[in-house]
Amino acid sequence: MNRNLANFSIGQLIHHKLFDYRGVIVDVDPVYLGTDEWYEQVARSRPPRDKPWYHVLVDNASRSTYVAERNLEPDDSDRPINHPAIDQHFERFDNGSYVSRTRSN
Repeated sequence: MNRNLANFSIGQLIHHKLFDYRGVIVDVDPVYLGTDEWYEQVARSRPPRDKPWYHVLVDNASRSTYVAERNLEPDDSDRPINHPAIDQHFERFDNGSYVSRTRSN
């Protein structure tokens, strides 16, 4: 069985390399799980579908994104994210990352 190991984890701060925004990861998919239509319309850089993808809350916005791993890098700023859904996903911000409200598998 081919298992993709994610390089980022839930609660980790990230920076999007192409679109220059900060965010926090709220979920991880081992491979792309969106529709073919969305991929064709939105994923213009054609990142690999067989690598991890991340659900991200965007800093200073009310939106979330679905991002391929290759477009992310760690954000070591240690500054919290400003997003209206933070409290739905996380208990607190601690030592540069968020502590999840639910246990992950």
